Amino acid sequence: MNQSEVQLFFSCDDAYIPFLAVTLESLRTNCDPKRRYFLHILHTGISTENIARITEAFDGGCFSVKFHDITATVEAFSARLHTRDYYSRTTYYRLFIPDLFPSLDRALYLDSDLVVQGDISQLYDTELGDHLAAAIPDTFIQREESLRLYATNRVGLDSCKSYFNAGVLLMNLRAMREYGFQRVFLSLLDAVKFNIAQDQDYLNVICKDRTVLLGTEWNTMPFEAETPETKLVHFNLDNKPWHKDGVPYGGLFWHYADRCAYADDVRAVRRAYSEQQRIKSASETQNLLVLAREQATDRVENARIHRKIRHLLPQ
Repeated sequence: MNQSEVQLFFSCDDAYIPFLAVTLESLRTNCDPKRRYFLHILHTGISTENIARITEAFDGGCFSVKFHDITATVEAFSARLHTRDYYSRTTYYRLFIPDLFPSLDRALYLDSDLVVQGDISQLYDTELGDHLAAAIPDTFIQREESLRLYATNRVGLDSCKSYFNAGVLLMNLRAMREYGFQRVFLSLLDAVKFNIAQDQDYLNVICKDRTVLLGTEWNTMPFEAETPETKLVHFNLDNKPWHKDGVPYGGLFWHYADRCAYADDVRAVRRAYSEQQRIKSASETQNLLVLAREQATDRVENARIHRKIRHLLPQ
């Protein structure tokens, strides 16, 4: 593999294409022009219009854009991919990357609700050794007692501080294939139901003790203070500048949004988003915290889940 190549992956649908465009604009603005960035967009039916618009806007220079329709792969497991609230099946697409791209040794997966201030190739070049992944601890989990308990009692981690956010995930594809990652994931999916962060919970189980944990500068949440080291801001959960005003780092988001090919589309989303929708989104986050506490304190089910995990994970 050419060492100058940076293999970037995204999961998207038509509804999220405008925000993907913001992410890509921030990537392009801050990239190293001496590197070659391959942008792989996983989908199950993005419109030809959006494919053409993104390609026209970002394919060229040091960027190469390719859309991958993985409908056949997802449909084969669709009945097993459970979702909750505002989540969609796109959140699971990253888990199929190791087997879908057997010629690649590593890939950096990024959510489409973030902006990048640093050169992403610096993150991509992180030394992995035989670890399965590199990621950043989820500081939202650490802020909420119910989620801290969930990470240890339900997911089974030794500490909530090792629970990582999968929206920024450097994947050691070679090591994952050797481990049988997809087979292990599908076995766990059938035996254990995680419904707080879904695929993120499965990733934390599978990659436990085999993840390089990085600093929050590469996955800063909106409630965290900005520092000179901040290189990536992730607008997770209901912290969306395109849904409400006053979100920390919102100015940074609009800086790139107003310069991207979907500037008018993103502004239209903000104008159309109602107060009722904002309240509903905030309520869903609160419901998540209540559900997390209920599951964290269910000792019988947690014990069953941990037995299943020990049985299914390779020794």
